[in-house]
This record gives sequence, C-alpha cells and structure tokens, in this order.
Amino acid sequence: MDLANLNAFIAIAEAGSFSEAGERLHLTQPAVSKRIAGLEQQLNVRLFDRIGREVSLTEAGRALLPRAYQILNVLDDTRRALTNLNGEISGRLTLATSHHIGLHRLPPLLRAFTRAHPQVALDIQFLDSEVAYEEVLHGRAELAVITLAPETRPPVAATAIWDDVLDFVAAPEHPLARNGTVSLADVARHPAVFPGDNTFTHHIVRRLFEAEGLKPNIGMSTNYLETIKMMVSIGIAWSVLPRTMLDSQVAALPLPGVQLVRRLGYIVHTERTLSNAARAFIALLEEQRD
Repeated sequence: MDLANLNAFIAIAEAGSFSEAGERLHLTQPAVSKRIAGLEQQLNVRLFDRIGREVSLTEAGRALLPRAYQILNVLDDTRRALTNLNGEISGRLTLATSHHIGLHRLPPLLRAFTRAHPQVALDIQFLDSEVAYEEVLHGRAELAVITLAPETRPPVAATAIWDDVLDFVAAPEHPLARNGTVSLADVARHPAVFPGDNTFTHHIVRRLFEAEGLKPNIGMSTNYLETIKMMVSIGIAWSVLPRTMLDSQVAALPLPGVQLVRRLGYIVHTERTLSNAARAFIALLEEQRD
C-alpha cells in the first residue's frame, strides 16, 4: 500500500475537501485525485462519495480510516525507535500547545531547548487544548502542553506541571468590583464572557456554579483568553482568568471560600515511542514542576 496515497486519503477525510487536502500536502487537486484513484484501484473499493462539492467517506472509507492512522503511526513509531538508537537529539519534534501556555509559560523553555538542541526542528502548533489532545491521540503531534482535562483516559497519559490559579475578574468600574465582598449568587446575576463550552476551563467553572445550584449568565464566549480579558476590561462582562494575566485593566473579585485551580501539563500517547527530542523537552518541563 503506497504511503503517499494513504496520506492523501487521511488528508481528504480530515479536511472534507480534495482542494484543502491538496493545500495541506502541497499538491495540486488533480495530483490528490490521482493518488486516491490509485488507492481505490489497489483496494478495489470506492473510498469517497462526491456529490457536487460535498465529499464524504463511503462505508469502506470509514472502515479504512482508523486502520490508515494505525499504519502510519506504526511506521512513525518504528522510525523513532530506530533513530533513538544512536542517542542523538535531532529530527523533527511536533509540539502542540494552547495559545495561553505558548505565550505565558513556554517561551523560556523553548529558548533553552533550541539553544541546547539546535539540530531539532521544532514544529509548534498553537491549538485549543481539546484539539491538541486529539492531535496526540491520533498521532499527529508527539507531545502537547495544555490545560489538562479533569480526567485523562488511556492511551493518553497526562502529567501536571503547573497549578494555574484562576480568579473571578471584572473591570474596576464594574458594579461587582465596587461592591466589596460578593458571592457566587451575586456574580451569577451579571452577564459573563466565558471560554467556549467545549473547553476544559469552561467545565471547571461551570461545575463550581452547579455545585451551588446556580447557572452563570453567559452572554458571550471565546476560546482566546486575551480576548476575554479585553472584553472584561471594557466593563461589559465578568469572567474567570489565570491570575498571571491580572493587571490594572481587570480587578479580582473577592469571593470568600472560592478557589479555582486548573492543571497545566503535558500529554503523550503511551503506546507510541517518544523520540529523543521529545524526551529532552519533557525533561525541561519536569524541571518546572510546581
């Protein structure tokens, strides 16, 4: 089975488009179509239904997709295991991370790593933590540094490095910031801007309210914490932000007895061999453990 054809199949299945798959693979659309035609001929099945511009997997395509991932992951794993034998720290390290961690936690580590290991080509992907989790799960990223889920299941393993304290925040002129001590019930009555409901942080905060029988008044949502901070700073909503982001633009709300902490750390796939480069980066992360 030709690996180039298999890569084209996966790219189309993920993108839902021959043209987008071509952009991802740096190929023309006819070249991508030729690869799929070759794979379909080799397997003697039709892999995609094409109705107008819509592209969807056939039953055979859906059966092939997890096996295609498995084939490519086994080959990648074998390549890493053989490369590791020479002890060199080189090659490509695909690292996924959230925008917030990439901006506020990783810069000194990345600087130290690139200086210590100049032969490693870093491929850094800035993604939502939940998307980065999927990248590791499917073998598209070797390592991810993210906000950890409350529970991580095999074959993904999570290691906490930092405790990220979260504060309820509002603009200094917001009524909640001028009322002195406030309660969760007080906060719930005012409009909020939240991380998207698919994020780990959203679920952490939402569970706090639900434990008190409350429902936050979520008027807006975005996955970018810097955007949330801007919207809070102009006084239109309250939110929850990492304490490391607080400054004169936003004020922490005094909520006695309320403590929120999310865990930041790294995840790997336990059934895949880590490259020497990934092991070296993990060693740097472990030195940062709170």
